[in-house]
Amino acid sequence: MQLAPHRIPPEPSWRKPVGMFGMILYIAVYALIISVLSDQITGLPQLVQAAFYLVAGIAWVAPLKPLFLWMNTGRWRVK
Repeated sequence: MQLAPHRIPPEPSWRKPVGMFGMILYIAVYALIISVLSDQITGLPQLVQAAFYLVAGIAWVAPLKPLFLWMNTGRWRVK
């Protein structure tokens, strides 16, 4: 039985901590915007409110995809 050679892990990238800070900041701002908008829709029918929260609960994820790509590769778009 042969053991795998010991590998030195790659040096950590500065992009990951910066990206995590950016994510936290983005989520905080997004949550603040949604909370302000939620005050505006309280008088609307419950079905409209439910649709708003459904879309708002899913939509925050899409802008993070380029950030994850940048954190891992250093590029904002897939080539």
